[in-house]
Amino acid sequence: MAIVLSTPEVDGLGRAVGALREWQEDGAPSQLHPGDVGWFWRSGGAATAAAVRTWSRDGRILAVGLLDGPGLLRLTTAPDVRRDEELARRLADDVTGPERGVLPAGKASIEAPGDALLQDLLAECGWGTDEPWTPLRRDLTEPVADAGIPGVRIEVAGPGDAHVYAAVIRAAFDGSTFSDGRWHAMAAGLPFTDARCLLAYDEEGEAVAAVTVWSAGPGRPGVLEPMGVHRAHRRRGYGRAISLAAAAALRELGASSALVCTPSANTGAVAAYESAGFRSRTEVRDRYRDA
Repeated sequence: MAIVLSTPEVDGLGRAVGALREWQEDGAPSQLHPGDVGWFWRSGGAATAAAVRTWSRDGRILAVGLLDGPGLLRLTTAPDVRRDEELARRLADDVTGPERGVLPAGKASIEAPGDALLQDLLAECGWGTDEPWTPLRRDLTEPVADAGIPGVRIEVAGPGDAHVYAAVIRAAFDGSTFSDGRWHAMAAGLPFTDARCLLAYDEEGEAVAAVTVWSAGPGRPGVLEPMGVHRAHRRRGYGRAISLAAAAALRELGASSALVCTPSANTGAVAAYESAGFRSRTEVRDRYRDA
């Protein structure tokens, strides 16, 4: 049966998110996670649906893509079809043809699992490799100790803390426009049922770091997306403290491991995660084409 490319309605996002949950496995290559869709949901359900693409055959979803910004497609597939030639060639045709409604003409990038046949086909089409990112993983078999920084406390952020969480995220990421309204939109999304937002406060009661963790269900890897430390409070161990708290929260949610990915050039972030027990994995690179 032919492979069908679709853009779901809001009420159809559940199938795509459900497929992503099923595909998360320890030991799998770095890939799109339900939490990535959950974080995108800060733009609202309609915008999220418009940014998602699914590829199905005989009623089964084989691949899910998220248009995570202009010209960037984050894509993964079911583990058993990573080397499926029919699927790989259909994906390659759809992402290289602007008329297919996946990626626009001009400069574009694709994030896909390193073992996917699509990687080989894009290389044959002249797509290069972009700057390296470092995936990191922490096993959650054993309990997670706290950071032990005197006076620092970690709290779960609820609706009443949305403005505080938003302020920390804006202060952690240059150019961020995150707001309390976007927090509420994110919290209304389907993936947030398996998520938790955390805030770290210093000894003076100031919010200094924030993170959201996303579970994919018991026994599956969860992700940190995003984690940030207020720019006025860096190099004091708060990144390690909130990362440890994030790992502990995912363990409480039943996750088997905690995953995060950061640009390799951001050596401070890599060091903070490693100090919290995360172990670096093989670097990954997006595929890109020039304009």
